[in-house]
Amino acid sequence: MVSAVAYVRVSTEEQAVAGVSLEAQVAAVRAYALLRGLDLVDVVVDAGVSAGKPLADRAGGAVVLDLVKRRKVQAVIAVKLDRVFRNAGDCLTVTEGWDRAGVALHLVDMGGQAIDTSSAMGRFFLTVMAGAAEMERNLIRDRTTTALAHKRATGRRTSKDAPFGWSIGADGDTLELHPAEQTAIALIVELRAGGMSTRAIAAHLDGAGVQPRGTRWHKTTVERVLALAA
Repeated sequence: MVSAVAYVRVSTEEQAVAGVSLEAQVAAVRAYALLRGLDLVDVVVDAGVSAGKPLADRAGGAVVLDLVKRRKVQAVIAVKLDRVFRNAGDCLTVTEGWDRAGVALHLVDMGGQAIDTSSAMGRFFLTVMAGAAEMERNLIRDRTTTALAHKRATGRRTSKDAPFGWSIGADGDTLELHPAEQTAIALIVELRAGGMSTRAIAAHLDGAGVQPRGTRWHKTTVERVLALAA
């Protein structure tokens, strides 16, 4: 059997609003390993660690890289791309080294389908998805700039006026990125791009413990987020 290590991560903000996130990721990678016949030798956890840190600078990430370097595993499993890498360049650089070492990256859920870089097609899809994720981050920056300009132009001051994905800064005048909600936006866009209906996305978010601005996610809520993200 192919030996594999699984890697799961949540940021501090995500832990605060989605306490089951780590458990859900662990369950997903274990189920995937069983389905694919991979010998899961370890599940490495980085709790409360920002995605902005390179994999090597995270305690758990360093463990994964060491296992790969010592050729103790031939596969790395993660639920999604953004659990592992901070940007497209980081992803492609690290996985290129893994390819040379004969180590495949398995992503359990990328728009509703798995990616396995042990094949040429899997590597191609990883490159495409990494580029799409990078584009989404750039779009978020653009939307933030637009939102800031609108905020100043209209003179709004109350926190309830902040669009989903942002919050009012301490000065009461500027908008700041809301990390957990930005993660939710990226997930919604990704699921929709994968063909999932807005009703199914709402159910998925509730099941994953992703915090809405109300008591639960609804089809109309998802549609509003998608409209803002367009």
